[in-house]
Amino acid sequence: MTDTTVAVHLPAPLLQFGFDESEIQRRVTEWLVLSLFTEGRISSGKAARLLNQSRVEFLALLRARGIAYLNFSREELAEEFEAAKSLAVGPVE
Repeated sequence: MTDTTVAVHLPAPLLQFGFDESEIQRRVTEWLVLSLFTEGRISSGKAARLLNQSRVEFLALLRARGIAYLNFSREELAEEFEAAKSLAVGPVE
């Protein structure tokens, strides 16, 4: 994968938090990937690859950032429960 350089203009007061260039790069990349994921534009696997992480590490990042991995509407969730009920073959012994 090739990299592209993009200029990012930051308000000067943000620099008071002591970020160096590599930390800013990491955070901007993470933000963009998380945004694409939450918008449904990329999968969790693709997001993990873009961040050079395993899928499990990406799921942990979602949790740390308070982002739901599964985000069903009430209707979608009801459909999932109905589908699960239809798969049930009886009590497990």
